[in-house]
Amino acid sequence: MSSAANTPPSSTSDQHSSRKLAILSLTSLLAAILLAAFGYGFSAENTNTTAKLFGLRRLFGTQAAAVVKRNISTSSAISKSGSTMRTPVYFLSHGGPNIMYERDHPAYSKLGEIGREITTKVKPRAVVVFSAHWQAGRDTIQVNTAEMTDLIYDFYGFPSHYYKEKFPNVGSKEVANKVLDALKEAGIKAEGVKRGLDHGVWVSFKCAFEPDSNPLNVPIVQVSLFDTEDPAQHYQLGQAVSKLRDENILIIVSGMAVHNLRDLRFTWGNPKPMPYTTSFDEALKDAVTKPPAEREQAMIDLLKRPDARQAHPSFDHVLPIHIGAGAAEDDLGKRLWTLKEGSMSWAQYRFGDVSNNSSL
Repeated sequence: MSSAANTPPSSTSDQHSSRKLAILSLTSLLAAILLAAFGYGFSAENTNTTAKLFGLRRLFGTQAAAVVKRNISTSSAISKSGSTMRTPVYFLSHGGPNIMYERDHPAYSKLGEIGREITTKVKPRAVVVFSAHWQAGRDTIQVNTAEMTDLIYDFYGFPSHYYKEKFPNVGSKEVANKVLDALKEAGIKAEGVKRGLDHGVWVSFKCAFEPDSNPLNVPIVQVSLFDTEDPAQHYQLGQAVSKLRDENILIIVSGMAVHNLRDLRFTWGNPKPMPYTTSFDEALKDAVTKPPAEREQAMIDLLKRPDARQAHPSFDHVLPIHIGAGAAEDDLGKRLWTLKEGSMSWAQYRFGDVSNNSSL
């Protein structure tokens, strides 16, 4: 008889074992590929966890990144900086979601310049951001404590692809708790919530921190405004979180220097600025660039001007810069750039200097 005839048939259990070994081998191979792709090593000192989470979100979305997040502490993901200089504070005029696609618009390139200044010169370990599109209570501030943060598509009437846009991001409980502690120490009521990033954050960040060419790759914690139009209250909110700048945490406030959607119908297709766009934009510059001892009162008086309600029918888009001015404390404010366009102004500001004293 042939040798094949003398070989006993494989048992069912042996076949199952072979399949398990094959699956295990494939799983191990996939894991090795992922480890190589994202640089996972066995030395914690050489691990940049936050960047890997961003990479996982780009490739596999929220669920895959969440699996890694559960196994890695947030505190280890945020590296301390050796710099003793305080981070600056930025005010971004964020525009509408269409700016993501208008790469020939001057504001798109200017946001990109600011983003590159932040990633190459400021190099923060985390970003705390206030947006015009989140107002909490009249006397209560909310802080996003979610570590995996999705996007909020809080705009209407745009083409369907706008609602499929992505911006890779992760949050940080550690930084969120620092914000909550700072607010409570200042006597401001605050609570942690789980919330996504609204378009006042992710649209401007997508222009400033283009994910492929200039990724931010640090945690982002969004904080609300008050649900009031009180400039002094928002200035004090900025003062309360100012100390975070000593820990290499960057504060960004996002709104618009002039923001009148009602008058867009009169300016559509015509970039010539409305009279109030010009007058208020320059008045804002005058207030922001006052000596710090005079700035708070100047910022309060700004909203009493006759053209203030024309420039801002509601003050939600200008109050973020009051937060930024408060967070600046003794640092000077500087207008980096402006573009007066119809019933809008795209002015961008920075309070304080970057570490090598360079500027845009």
